[in-house]
Amino acid sequence: MVLPNDSTRLADECSLLVTDLVVELKDGSLANVEVQKIGYMFPGQRSACYSSDMLLRQYKRVRSKRRKKFSYRDVKPVYTIVLFETSTKEFHEFPDVYVHRFGQKSDTGLKAELLQKYIFIPIDIFKKTQQNKDVTGKLDAWLLFLSTDEPEEIIKLIKAYPEFKPMYQQAYEICRNMEVVMGFFSEELREMDRNTVQLMIDEMQEELDRKRGELEKTSEELARNKEELTQSKEELKRALFRIAQLEKEQRA
Repeated sequence: MVLPNDSTRLADECSLLVTDLVVELKDGSLANVEVQKIGYMFPGQRSACYSSDMLLRQYKRVRSKRRKKFSYRDVKPVYTIVLFETSTKEFHEFPDVYVHRFGQKSDTGLKAELLQKYIFIPIDIFKKTQQNKDVTGKLDAWLLFLSTDEPEEIIKLIKAYPEFKPMYQQAYEICRNMEVVMGFFSEELREMDRNTVQLMIDEMQEELDRKRGELEKTSEELARNKEELTQSKEELKRALFRIAQLEKEQRA
């Protein structure tokens, strides 16, 4: 079941999203499913904040329903699932892995039901690993459904999993009606995330400044090397001239 996304998350953090849904699973667990267009930084801290917000939301919902019968065991897990169209360099350190699962656990092996779970999926890495391959499982089928608009890939997917055909037909009908499409996006999603964009610009500027500094340092070293080489040439000339003089004196 899809729930209204009424968490306390700051609205101005949403504009680089493709979509952001909160759903309730059959067992009562909550999942925040987010598709990021640009993985502008490794999402660990950010995802932890969203997960904490969703866990608090889960706690309030359960407590309001159970009231005096409330127990913390009634609170179900919360999942933060983030898909990246363009992932950051951290993910590319694992070029053959496109599903990363995180969970809290003890360093001693002690078992405890800690409720916050995370799944990060770099779509760009998935697409690279699936080139010229058949769809081999339901997870890959869903990721292909979310990531491709190539007719050949779509046909291949529908042949392997015919249940996706109605979804493609529905998406096609929706795209024919632009009013419905625009209705999917809140006002926050229509505006650029100034804070995020500024952060990206700042990070790029820092990287540019660092490289400029390295280039200037290299230029200075080259200039010093050139000066030392010039001095060495002059010293060599003087030495050769002195040797020639000595040889002339010996012949005389």
